[in-house]
Amino acid sequence: MKEKKIKRRGFLKLLGLVAGGLAVFGSFKLFKDDIFNQKISPSKALSQSAIGGDINVQPQKTNVSVHASHQGHDMEEAVITAAQAATNFSWLKTGQVVFIKTVNNSGFSYPATSSPIAVSAMIKLLKQKGARRVIVGDMSGIEHLKFFKDKTIGSTRDLMKKSGMLQAIEAAGGEPFLFEESGWDSFYQDHTDTNEFWNTGLMMPAILKKVDHIVLMPRCSRHVLAGASLGLKAVVGYWRTDTRLQYHYHAKSLQERTAEGNRAKTLLDKQRLVISTGDKLLATFGPDTGYVHTPPVGLVIASESVVAHDMVSLAWLLHNRTLLPEKEQGRFMDTSEAVAKLGNSVVVKWLGTLENSLMSESLLKNDLKHIWDDRVLNHAYRIFGGIPYIHLENVQNTVSKKMLNTLLKMVRY
Repeated sequence: MKEKKIKRRGFLKLLGLVAGGLAVFGSFKLFKDDIFNQKISPSKALSQSAIGGDINVQPQKTNVSVHASHQGHDMEEAVITAAQAATNFSWLKTGQVVFIKTVNNSGFSYPATSSPIAVSAMIKLLKQKGARRVIVGDMSGIEHLKFFKDKTIGSTRDLMKKSGMLQAIEAAGGEPFLFEESGWDSFYQDHTDTNEFWNTGLMMPAILKKVDHIVLMPRCSRHVLAGASLGLKAVVGYWRTDTRLQYHYHAKSLQERTAEGNRAKTLLDKQRLVISTGDKLLATFGPDTGYVHTPPVGLVIASESVVAHDMVSLAWLLHNRTLLPEKEQGRFMDTSEAVAKLGNSVVVKWLGTLENSLMSESLLKNDLKHIWDDRVLNHAYRIFGGIPYIHLENVQNTVSKKMLNTLLKMVRY
């Protein structure tokens, strides 16, 4: 079992600098309560909503395909098999164009990004199923890419090359498409069907208008601000810098904004499949750095529902976090609310100005003991029609009964 720690020196240095600056400007508001600093835990709030009838468990079962893969075995085959178990691909007609949304926040290798092996497998499968073109894209995070109307510093393409993703895409016959390369005006305003937190709309890349279908391929990772980086969180990678600034500026609803961003009309119309690999997990801190945990048996998770996918993916992440070496559990940088608050202020500064950072809302980071503590998912249940009643399809009986039962207990409400 190979496990390693990725360095986070650069982020911590900037965190310290901004923390000092905020102290000078008397930004005590970072540590005061606001309306989203609930007096009760998110899981208890969810329970009260369920008792009150505001949220129900969906009556029909939602399928999530899981395929176990031992380290060193054929992950590409596992991805293809899991994908075909999760969807029959009847939505894909010969000659159509598919967009694969990956997660490439940085230039660090998987699991700080989506799995290049998995992406390669999906490109080949889609072409085999009749896709004329398979376009693969994302736009990296502000720490690594400064993309503004009048200037661009950094490159998602270079970061993809550094992580090995670019080579995997091209070798499999895919077409890399990096949003910032088309310029500031190549984005359009999309709207959610809820309009609760995003009533001004979302700036989305125009390439999405030119494709027929979307396949989302996230990773399974901790996230220092949002709690976890799974399928729902991957939506941020679509957004132009001004939308990302709104997202982090209005930090007290960051988790709810994450969920609602997935109700954008384009995604509702075109997203067909969500599939990720959990043979490596960024189990602490995140989104770019932290402790890399490599379980002896990995898991491929696939579903047509992004909410159901994330329930199982988060369960897999939380289960594996209990297996980390004792010295890696409960670390201050991983669990601290103060670090998350300051970290979000750093991001707002990068996306906007120091004034934006000083005036931005305070982020509340909730402790994740089980999946019902996740505010992203809890809001997703409200806006996606309830809590999915998960059916785990054990693809080719590769997952042990013990693990299957463990996951089912974690995701059944």
